[in-house]
Amino acid sequence: MKRKILVAYDGSELSREALNEAKLQARGVPETEVYILSVVTQAGPSANVAVARSMEWELADNLKSELKEIEEEFQADDITVYTDVVIDVAQRNAGEKICTYAEEHDLNLIIIGSRGLGGVKRLLLGSVSTRVVQHAHCPVLVIK
Repeated sequence: MKRKILVAYDGSELSREALNEAKLQARGVPETEVYILSVVTQAGPSANVAVARSMEWELADNLKSELKEIEEEFQADDITVYTDVVIDVAQRNAGEKICTYAEEHDLNLIIIGSRGLGGVKRLLLGSVSTRVVQHAHCPVLVIK
């Protein structure tokens, strides 16, 4: 049976540590697939839709470039990897999309940083990781 791991990636230090954990786990179990997902939610002023959309697309383009490099690193370690950047304009919390993606792709584990690049640092757990822990259909490993 294939093991399928999802890493929620936003460019933060803890999401990079989540990538490292996924590499460690993939090396230990043959036939492991790693899915790296970046979710871009509403960015910029909600009063100006055009500016917000432009910021979202720019953020997505930057993440795609980063994910291309990360994909090459995983492939160099002979790890099967899939990357995706999703713009989710309907949500303000990427956790919902992460959970939906994990369920749609029948993933076995989600690895996520406890805090990301949110505008305001959260106390304890970040809002996205909290949402994932509460709503995921599979186990969640939170990196602190």
